[in-house]
Amino acid sequence: MSDPRTAEILFFEKTGMDRRKVASTVEDALKGCDDGELFLEYAQSESVTFDDGRVRSANFDTGQGFGLRAVSGETTGYAHSTTLSEDAIKRAAATVKAVRSGRGGTLAEPPRGTNTQLYTDANPLPLVPFETKVKTLAAIDAYARKKDPRVKQVSVSLAGSWQAVHIVRPDRRAASDIRPLVRLNVAIVVSDGVRMESGSYGSGGRVTYGEFLKPKSWKAAVDEALRQALVNLESIDAPGGEMTVVLGPGWPGVLLHEAVGHGLEGDFNRKKTSTFTDRIGERVAAKGVTVVDDGTFADRRGSLTVDDEGTPTSRTVLIEDGILRGYLQDRMNARLMGVTPTGNGRRQSHAHHPMPRMTNTFMLAGDKAPEEIISSVKKGLYAVNFGGGQVDITSGKFTFSATEAYLIENGKIGPAVKGATLIGNGPDVMNKISMIGNDLKLDPGIGTCGKEGQGVPVGVGQPTLRVEQITVGGTAV
Repeated sequence: MSDPRTAEILFFEKTGMDRRKVASTVEDALKGCDDGELFLEYAQSESVTFDDGRVRSANFDTGQGFGLRAVSGETTGYAHSTTLSEDAIKRAAATVKAVRSGRGGTLAEPPRGTNTQLYTDANPLPLVPFETKVKTLAAIDAYARKKDPRVKQVSVSLAGSWQAVHIVRPDRRAASDIRPLVRLNVAIVVSDGVRMESGSYGSGGRVTYGEFLKPKSWKAAVDEALRQALVNLESIDAPGGEMTVVLGPGWPGVLLHEAVGHGLEGDFNRKKTSTFTDRIGERVAAKGVTVVDDGTFADRRGSLTVDDEGTPTSRTVLIEDGILRGYLQDRMNARLMGVTPTGNGRRQSHAHHPMPRMTNTFMLAGDKAPEEIISSVKKGLYAVNFGGGQVDITSGKFTFSATEAYLIENGKIGPAVKGATLIGNGPDVMNKISMIGNDLKLDPGIGTCGKEGQGVPVGVGQPTLRVEQITVGGTAV
């Protein structure tokens, strides 16, 4: 488990700062404010890309810094620096004191005690020599090219990071977290001499490189990327119009994340800009639909011991049997809405302020076998994988591109199609779910969520779903 001395060494002994003096500075800076914290960060990251049979790029970075935030009412003062020193924190304290005049009440209650530490202090980056990583990527490239003569291009990337954070609150309480993160990605381009198509597969999590560098693991990644590419090579143009759509398990949960999850974040609902605003207790989805956000799973990409305000992550039920039960909250929005923080205050780094963000968001399983769901559809679309998409939080409208999809004809999976785009409204689609599979699956560890210019790792998931009458934008003429 995590060593409590890690924060002491990284942020105090190594920098020469005195823990008590820093806590005193934070206490003085935030006196008279409603909330705030000092966020200390130390991080290492690396990435290696192997493309066209050679190393295309290799990067390694070490960074550190702090962010000091003062909150009064709805006003936030924020100062950050890459210099970890008592003087730098004092200068930041002088800056954030300016928000005291906007104070809206007494100092917010501190977070409750922390969760069980999810991760050890083991840094995954130095555990595997750089030469071994390059040799593994070269082996992946060679394996992919030997699999099929139609393989024309292979791109493989390996990335890892190790982040240590220490959060000091105005009452001098502190919380720490260790956050490893790795990811392997394989992309393959194939050609039959007439057309070219691509496929990709990625996997990762808050673990060491271990499993991902074993032949059994990376060969499975290559096989899946190649399978997708060859499926696309045989695909036909997708039809357009309204039709029944079956969404596959796992990664298709990204549609749920975008079309529904963002609309359930506290800031949008406090500001009344979400389509879900003021609808707690109302039906917002079909019966049987239960959606949760859970940041407590060990090793999952979106999991944290504590969020970036020091609040322990939790399992938050957002929608229960179709009824809206709550929102995802950071401390500021929870205080202003008169509710309890849910441990969803997240930030990209010390240079960014926290805001309500998802962790691992997924729909719970139902009781239908996936085969039963597909056989129930006379004519429709089976969407297995998705690429990019966008959503309007206010209206709930979304568009999503399917990177792997098939026609369903008379209850059986038909030919693969390309160019299928799902167009709809999040709340509307949630009410059109008519069958829920018993095969809940989480994504393989590849999600990154963007909001207001900040990116954070997240997880998604869902079982197989039958959705009635979604508009499909196709390419067939």
